[in-house]
Amino acid sequence: MAMAEKFDSLEEHLEKFVENIRQLGIIVSDFQPSSQAGLNQKLNFMVTGLQDIDKCRQQLHDISVPLEVFEYIDQGRNPQLYTKECLERALAKNEQVKGKIDTMKKFKSLLIQELTKVFPEDMAKYKAIRGQEYA
Repeated sequence: MAMAEKFDSLEEHLEKFVENIRQLGIIVSDFQPSSQAGLNQKLNFMVTGLQDIDKCRQQLHDISVPLEVFEYIDQGRNPQLYTKECLERALAKNEQVKGKIDTMKKFKSLLIQELTKVFPEDMAKYKAIRGQEYA
């Protein structure tokens, strides 16, 4: 079974389970002795629904979800925002690191220029050893 199918199956079982709980809440909130059979049926549906969800869980045992995603859910935020914000943070960090690399390259170039002015013979030897990348 493909990974997408496993998730679709889990989603379907969760939706059925949530709907059964909603219906159970309606029955319980306006309970009449005559609705006992319907209540029992919904309770049995809940048990089989939990079993179905547990079977899906066993198929998805190798999936790990970052704890931050659950924090997003607990805060009432869309968990898909977690991925978006992770990408945005990674891009920002990438730009920051790129800026540092560019600055270090400029510093290296200026340092070599200044060292060449002060120590021309030594820098000529250095450039010969390191190659023409500093010429």
